[in-house]
Amino acid sequence: MNALASLVALAVAVAGLLGGDASREALALDPHAERFAPGIASTRYSEIRLTLSPDGRTALWFSRDRPGGEGGHDIWVSHLQHGQWSAARPVPFNAPGRDFDPAFTADGRFVLFCSDRPGGLGGDDLYRVPVQGLQFGAVEHLGSAVNSPANEFAPMLAPDGGTLLFSSDRAGGAGGHDLYVARVDDGQLQPARPVAGAVNTAAQEFDATFLGDGRTIVFARAQDFGSSRVEQFAARAFGDRYAPGMRLPAPVNDGASDSYGAMLDWSRPGTLTYSARRGDGASLDLYRVSYRLPPSLSIPGPPVRR
Repeated sequence: MNALASLVALAVAVAGLLGGDASREALALDPHAERFAPGIASTRYSEIRLTLSPDGRTALWFSRDRPGGEGGHDIWVSHLQHGQWSAARPVPFNAPGRDFDPAFTADGRFVLFCSDRPGGLGGDDLYRVPVQGLQFGAVEHLGSAVNSPANEFAPMLAPDGGTLLFSSDRAGGAGGHDLYVARVDDGQLQPARPVAGAVNTAAQEFDATFLGDGRTIVFARAQDFGSSRVEQFAARAFGDRYAPGMRLPAPVNDGASDSYGAMLDWSRPGTLTYSARRGDGASLDLYRVSYRLPPSLSIPGPPVRR
């Protein structure tokens, strides 16, 4: 049996919105995930939200507790050289506070990230930094169209560059952190609004990524950040609305430990990265897993009106 035949099917919930048969819509996951760069990126410390450049030669992630950074949460980088990942080092645009949730854009020209550095609107805000080869440019605040006095997490620009996806615990949502989108018109971010449909609940929804079709999202959900397990879900837009999402199976969720920090791998079509506690459960490691959209999800649907 080949790897494709052994993919595990996950039903993506659509019945709650459309009254249809959810079992006919599926996202398939390879049953085996690859631990990314053991000893370099995945270590005894917690590493979260792996993002890879489109050419596959630069990897970024963040750590809450890895020594050697500016302090607090720091973003780390490694480069693929002669088939091996280089020793990880903190990126030069880290600040003394919290810098986290990096995400390359599809063209590799920018890295989006979160920070509580001075000069924002309050809490954790969304920023971007240009990338030129192996160098990073000047950090830019993404502005009040998407940032607020509350906290914004996990920015991700859709594959076509037309929509920014992130989460926020600002007032006006369904409760806790909710998923938001902001349209990009002529290079300018438009005011953000909650993702339409049933995906946002009274729980915490965060750490979302578009998949390669630009319509399916994978995101994390927890009833409470401090006391409940964090698991990952998938949902797809039908028209302009997202279904509540259905829990992903193994290897992404194992039923016993936290899993979050999903990100589309720009360097490998049909691949998702994520963070999870495995083994001794002491820290979060970085993983890659292949996914496949079934034919019914691969056929373009009506445009998502945002």
